[in-house]
Amino acid sequence: MIENCRMKILVVEDEKELRDVIVKSLRQARFVVESAATLLDARTKVAAYEYDCILLDIMLPDGSGLDLLRERKQLGNVIILSAKDSVDDKVAGLNLGADDYLPKPFHLAELHARIRSVMRRRNNGDEALSAGNVVLFPSRLSVEVGEQPIELSRKEYDILFYLLNRVGRLVEKPALAEAVWGDDIDIVDNYDFIYAHIKNLRHRLKNAGATIEIKTVYGFGYKLIET
Repeated sequence: MIENCRMKILVVEDEKELRDVIVKSLRQARFVVESAATLLDARTKVAAYEYDCILLDIMLPDGSGLDLLRERKQLGNVIILSAKDSVDDKVAGLNLGADDYLPKPFHLAELHARIRSVMRRRNNGDEALSAGNVVLFPSRLSVEVGEQPIELSRKEYDILFYLLNRVGRLVEKPALAEAVWGDDIDIVDNYDFIYAHIKNLRHRLKNAGATIEIKTVYGFGYKLIET
């Protein structure tokens, strides 16, 4: 099951009670979760951060969630949550790039299943992530190098998971820190603490004979490449 991995999810829902229930449920499943109660707040969040999945309500107090899909074509995985269970709304959302549509009311178990489903589709049906001879199994919270398991700390695992989803792409320090440590990262003055975790992860991968490397892009962040 995918829910144990540290994916980052944005919950866009104006109904506080429902929003709180969803956020609590996802955090218990070890997702990194943020929330937004308005279209304006959601716009601010997606402009500043990258999310693995967005749960998007249509009827918001200051506009339609569909407007967010119209304005930003690259939102990642989007599941529309709405009491408006009309065919037109569903078709409009899917045509605008949403991956799935879940009408209210719904069971949390079904929501988790829908999230797992869209994430599997993102990974071409395979829950494992890989680069070079390194394979990460979200369902088991485990990592293998050349088919041999290696031990990682929780933060090292989360960092590797985030980078394996972005092989060959520059990952800026603020984005990496925010994805792994969550909203609390906003209170720090710098991101030097990330270096210690990256250093330890590099050491473990090198000792295991990994054919990937975490390159430092000075002044910006990191990039995971195959060697």
